[in-house]
Amino acid sequence: MFPAFSRPVRQLLGPCLLACIQACTAAESAVALPPPQVDIKASAVPGLQTAVFAGGCFWGVEAVFRHVKGVTSAVSGYAGGVAKSADYESVGSGTTGHAESVKVTYDPAKVSYGQLLTVFFSVAHDPTQLNRQGPDRGTQYRSAIFTTSDEQKRVAQAYVAQLDRAKAFGQPIVTEIVALPAFYPAEAYHQNYLALHPTQPYIVFNDLPKLANLKTQFPGLYVAN
Repeated sequence: MFPAFSRPVRQLLGPCLLACIQACTAAESAVALPPPQVDIKASAVPGLQTAVFAGGCFWGVEAVFRHVKGVTSAVSGYAGGVAKSADYESVGSGTTGHAESVKVTYDPAKVSYGQLLTVFFSVAHDPTQLNRQGPDRGTQYRSAIFTTSDEQKRVAQAYVAQLDRAKAFGQPIVTEIVALPAFYPAEAYHQNYLALHPTQPYIVFNDLPKLANLKTQFPGLYVAN
């Protein structure tokens, strides 16, 4: 894990210094999880649906969901705060209440909400980290599920309870589950960031391993795009 440098500072670090830091750290590992015992049937939600997740820096979370079968789009943005607008600088200050989030549009006939939850908890982030994720610190990097329906809330709460009962992580899950108040798309330069900057050090160390884990843990859901 990187020391708690801000992301812009890490971007300025040279490759040699990054290598030294990385030699003393370990990239996030995936956790093999059981499927949800409670899910939403495809027949109950015809047509494309929306799910919103927050799990640290949105670059990696977005990239993971872009490679999940049945996902038609994944958009980085901000959600969960009281501010009626959002941008990278204000959210990064930690004063807006917003979290870096990803809006996932998906076809429930191809991938269920429960399957998206499994990917989210298993490879997209670590749900036991409170108000942080990997090298990033602050409530803007918290773990959260912003539900868009009562059914999503029911399934998400049931899955968290199922995983906690099974002690799937060895520590309690701290993911908050709240109704989505609003979603604000992030600036254009944040969208599809991993695909456009695959050699950026932050991406190489923190996010490319998530895609590798997705392919290994969920071969039936992974799509190369």
